[in-house]
Amino acid sequence: MTAGLNGRSVIVTGAGSGIGRAAALAFAAQGDRVVVADLDAERADTVVEEIEEAGGTAVAVTGDLSEQAVVDRVTATAVERFGAVDVLVNNAGIMDSMSAPADVSDAEWERVIRVNLTAPFLLSRAVLPHMLAAGRGAIVNTASEAALRGSAAGVAYTASKHGVVGLTKSLAVMYRGSGIRANAVCPGGTATAIAVEADRSAHGPATLAPHFVNLGRVSRPEEQAAAILFLASDAASNINGAILPVDDGWSAV
Repeated sequence: MTAGLNGRSVIVTGAGSGIGRAAALAFAAQGDRVVVADLDAERADTVVEEIEEAGGTAVAVTGDLSEQAVVDRVTATAVERFGAVDVLVNNAGIMDSMSAPADVSDAEWERVIRVNLTAPFLLSRAVLPHMLAAGRGAIVNTASEAALRGSAAGVAYTASKHGVVGLTKSLAVMYRGSGIRANAVCPGGTATAIAVEADRSAHGPATLAPHFVNLGRVSRPEEQAAAILFLASDAASNINGAILPVDDGWSAV
C-alpha cells in the first residue's frame, strides 16, 4: 500500500485476469476501494484475496456484464459498500474469430457486440446518476488497436471497439459540464489470457495475418493498467474524450 490513500470507489470489469486484474491491483495499491467484477467467480475471488492480503479493500461481483441485472448488482455493490462510484473502468471484453464480414455468424456478431459494446454502455448508464449527483467521476474504457484500424481483428471485434470509441466521445461531450470525464485506452498486443480461436486458412485470418508484422513489443498488463490509472487520476483532470493508444507505436506505423 502507498502513503496518501485516495479512497475512491472504483469498479473494474474483467478484473479477474489480464489488464483488469492489473488495474484492480493498481487502484487498490494506491488506496482505492475496488469492486472486482468478472464472469469467473474463482478468478474474481482470487484478485480480492490478493488485494486484501496487501492491505487493500475490495469486493467481488460475478456474472455476465451484458445482463442488466448483473450491471445493477455491480453498481449497487459499489454504492452500498463504498458509498459512491467515483471511477468506472469498462475493461471486460471478448475476442472474435477474426471472421470476415461475409463469414461471421449471427451468434458471433451478437455476442461480441453485446459483451464489448453493450455492456460498457449499460454500466456507464447505471453509474452516471451517482456521478452526476456527486458532481464528479471518471470513466475509462478499454478499446483496442482494432478501434483505430480495420486490420487488427475480425469484423465483430473491430465494429465493437470502434463503437467503444464512439461511446467514449459521446460520454465526454454530454457530461463534461458535470465534472465527469470519459477516456479510452487502445491496447496493442498485450500478454493476457484472451484466446483467439480462428481457422488460419479462412478469408479473415489469412487477410489479416500480414498486418501483424508491425505489432511491435507485446506489453505487460501492468503497462496498460498504468495508462488506465493515469486517465482516471486528477493528473488527467483536463483530459476528456481522449483515445490513447498504448501499443508501442503500432498505430503510428
